[in-house]
Parts: sequence; structure tokens; C-alpha cells
Amino acid sequence: MFHASVLVEGGGKVIYVDPAKPANFAGLPSADLILITHEHGDHVDQDQTSIKAVSKAGTQVWVPQAVTKIVTTASVISNGESKKFDNWTIEAVPAYNLVRGPSEGRFYHPKGMYNGYVLTYGDKRFYFSGDTEGVPEMRALKNIEAAFVCMNLPYTMTAEEAADAVLAFHPRVIIPYHFRSNPPTDLSAFRQKLASTGIEVRQVEIYPAN
Repeated sequence: MFHASVLVEGGGKVIYVDPAKPANFAGLPSADLILITHEHGDHVDQDQTSIKAVSKAGTQVWVPQAVTKIVTTASVISNGESKKFDNWTIEAVPAYNLVRGPSEGRFYHPKGMYNGYVLTYGDKRFYFSGDTEGVPEMRALKNIEAAFVCMNLPYTMTAEEAADAVLAFHPRVIIPYHFRSNPPTDLSAFRQKLASTGIEVRQVEIYPAN
């Protein structure tokens, strides 16, 4: 796990979400399925280096339409769509900005273009937010075992906003990711807001020490 890149294994299948540099994939298993949330460089290499590094014969790549300009052979999965992959179910959850963007009337992540994902295996559901603010579709999620939720400015949301969204759908475990920013995200504020809620905040060291 690094920044937005996550490896998931279950049922004999290996799934990567957003494999991208500078994550190091040496020695890791090859992917059966690769999911890309959107086309920004910290989520997909523009030259597909990381996708190639984790691929093998038969690897499938699923992306929102916007990413097909980079990964032209990928299959499209759109907001609200659900697909089966062996014994997994993959749901594409809308990921977008509500208020933040580079200029008035523009958003870093426009509504309808990009995905988060819910991966379901058996009775376990795992959520990967991609780049988003605390949108209604996130807050309406149900029965999430573990959630990986972004929190960095200016592109997504603050730690406090992320905690509010997490409280709305109340996963069993929350793992902050995609939180490196300038100024740095205050993860202590996130943990404090979720203290005594019954949600386990599991902080993973996903960035190398400087």
C-alpha cells in the first residue's frame, strides 16, 4: 500500500486499486484485476509502467471512461455500475468534488467522471474512495467492513470532513490513505473525531520516512 495504491487478495484472486509510481511492486503477486479510479498521475502512470509491472497474461483492467485515453484496452465501469469478477462483486461509486476546484465553477474531480469502488467477497465489503469529498453516495454506503478514505488538500477534503463522512456510513474499520498534502493532513484530528464511535481507525505507514 502506498498513497492510493492498494493490493487486495481473496478467493485466489489478486486485485490492485490504482497501481502507480512511486509505489514499488517488486516481489508482489501479479494482478488478476486492476481497478483505476481516475486519470491523475498519482493513480495511474501516464505510460502505464505500474500497470505493466503488475500484469500477466489475462489480467483485466477496469476504468472509468476518462481513463481509456491512457489505457486504451481497458474495460469501462461507470458510476453506479456493478460487475462480477469471479467470486468478487465490484461496484463503481461516484467520486467527485462538491466545492473544491482550481477556479470558480471548476472542480478537481467533476461529478460523473471518476470512480471509487466497493469490492465485495462473501459477506465482506471493502470501500476505496479514490479522490472525492464526502459526497452523498459515500455517506449512503452500507455494511462496509473496511474503508480506505482520502483526505488531502486542496484536492479532496480535510481530516475533519473525512471523519464526518465516515461517521455517516460507519464502517467497522477505517484506514486513512491518500493523505500526503501541503500543509500535511492532521490525522490526529481524524482519529479524535472518531474516538468512542465504535469505528476502529487503523493507521498504516504508507509513506516512507523522509
